[in-house]
Amino acid sequence: MMRSLLAAALAVLGLLARPSECARAFFVFGDSLVDNGNNNYLMTTARADSPPYGIDFPTHRATGRFSNGKNIPDIISEHLGAETTLPYLSPELRGQKLLVGANFASAGVGILNDTGIQFVDILRMSRQLRYFGEYQAKLRALVGAARARQLVRRSLTLITLGGNDFVNNYYLVPFSLRSRQFALPDYVRYLVSEYKKILIRLYAMGCRRVLVTGTGPLGCAPAILAQRSRNGECAAELMRAASLFNPQLARALDGLNARFGAGTFVAANAFRVHFDFVSDPAAYGFATATEACCGQGPHNGLGLCTAASNLCADRGRYVFWDPYHPTERANRIIVSQFMSGSLDYVSPMNLSTVLEMDARLGA
Repeated sequence: MMRSLLAAALAVLGLLARPSECARAFFVFGDSLVDNGNNNYLMTTARADSPPYGIDFPTHRATGRFSNGKNIPDIISEHLGAETTLPYLSPELRGQKLLVGANFASAGVGILNDTGIQFVDILRMSRQLRYFGEYQAKLRALVGAARARQLVRRSLTLITLGGNDFVNNYYLVPFSLRSRQFALPDYVRYLVSEYKKILIRLYAMGCRRVLVTGTGPLGCAPAILAQRSRNGECAAELMRAASLFNPQLARALDGLNARFGAGTFVAANAFRVHFDFVSDPAAYGFATATEACCGQGPHNGLGLCTAASNLCADRGRYVFWDPYHPTERANRIIVSQFMSGSLDYVSPMNLSTVLEMDARLGA
């Protein structure tokens, strides 16, 4: 009874929230779903700094975002009423720009350090966290230790990890090292235990509001359909991986919240949000959820998105921009669910509720 009353109260607060009035620093960690250009500065093949990436970005130029336009962190920044965080490796991230926050994400990374080794020079999580420490030292030099500590504690943090640990590790090749080492259920338990260590480290470094996304329906990406599906149905083994990983991650976040305080870690059900598109794209105004806008081969799911790829004319009608990543329009719907969705999509409260509560408490 108490749980249902709490849920109802949080839902009402979510309706009242005006997050644009609650601007705060924003930090981003993770993989290509949230990288906004760090890999541009690295010697890696995991990059999105050439056309047609960025075709619908305000500058109409490729920025390193794996999107036709804006990605999830950009859209969250809009809701925060703040300018977009810069990539940590950008030379522009200095002075007053530090107060906005920073994006440490890097395409190709996973929870595990051996994920994405084929991409060579990427910011694995140990390095992203080390850079976060460097960032805080720069912030202290700018505004002093007390204000720097307060800015980090008041911040919103987004972290997106896990998909590459399956796609670019466990299932990368038949009989991969990790698949020989672990049966899938054991691998998932190992991933979640390692993810918890990363989240605890973020807490130790001062983060008090952390939005944690699970994996989407991995088996439904055009790249996976092209490689593993004969009839256009989502690949069963990748779907099984997601169905094991996401609930275990959610339980781990419940445990961390019991330890550190309710609402410290907010679980975003990326699988549920994205599967809504996949199961009924027309309900969201999409023409297809199985074909990438930019690519080649079956489902436009093979290879990279390049100037030589097939390119759709109306990006707003596609769920997927390239073989793995959503279009800007899909990203906007995803973020809208993170902001104001029910507990089925984001738990223990949506971001609008988080921001409203923090504003009222002066956090």
